[in-house]
Amino acid sequence: MKKIVLFTIAAISSVCAFAISNEDLLKKAEDQTAFYGRDFKANYSIVQEKPGQGKSNTEATMYRRDDESKWVILVNGPEKEKGKGYLQFDNTIWFYDPADKRFTFTSAKDKFQGSNANNSDFTPQHYYRDYKIENTENVKLGKFDCVLFTLKAKTDNVDYPMLKLWVTDDGLVRKKEDYSLSGQLLRTTAVPSYQKVTEKGKETFVPSKMLITDNLRGKKIGDKVQYERTQVTVTNVSFASQAATVYTKQYLEMMSAK
Repeated sequence: MKKIVLFTIAAISSVCAFAISNEDLLKKAEDQTAFYGRDFKANYSIVQEKPGQGKSNTEATMYRRDDESKWVILVNGPEKEKGKGYLQFDNTIWFYDPADKRFTFTSAKDKFQGSNANNSDFTPQHYYRDYKIENTENVKLGKFDCVLFTLKAKTDNVDYPMLKLWVTDDGLVRKKEDYSLSGQLLRTTAVPSYQKVTEKGKETFVPSKMLITDNLRGKKIGDKVQYERTQVTVTNVSFASQAATVYTKQYLEMMSAK
């Protein structure tokens, strides 16, 4: 009888440890998307491909100060879009158009420059804070051993009410699927590669490329449906400190005038 009790306790402990391990991994995946205690700057190339319509390219520079939930995106090209910018502070996102020199309100859920990327895709992701774990399983994703998380939102203030995340044991998200409340697949984001940035002895992993597929926007070409896709490439990553004035409307106005 004593052996049975001890076995039961050990089994329960093992299950609890597994659950805690998965929670810790999800928390790690969230932490990997934020750069607290320092500024972040990088160049972004956003290439959108619409079936039958070719490709369009947007070049931009992003600045982030995650400790203060502030960020700025300055559009550098193409020429007709140059000078446009985005700014978040006080939980409000503003879009600046130099053509009429006006700031207008936008949201995290809005598409960035008409691409398949949301404004929120460029900012910290709150997988652990805003979602609860519905299910986990160990799966293979290409060459990667992953934990596949099925997550449901704990709040209405999210872009998507349900997510599936493929996370490797280093806490890096390798794939993400966004779902509606009814379970319809809306978007798929693949992160095929990361770059390791070492600063003052600290290693940080930043996506090198992300491929976002809009599973609602497609066109039948021949006998196959092709979906709109946006590839985001991140280069010239820096964690050097930026002036506080970078995260202001005045900075966007000044840079747009150049």
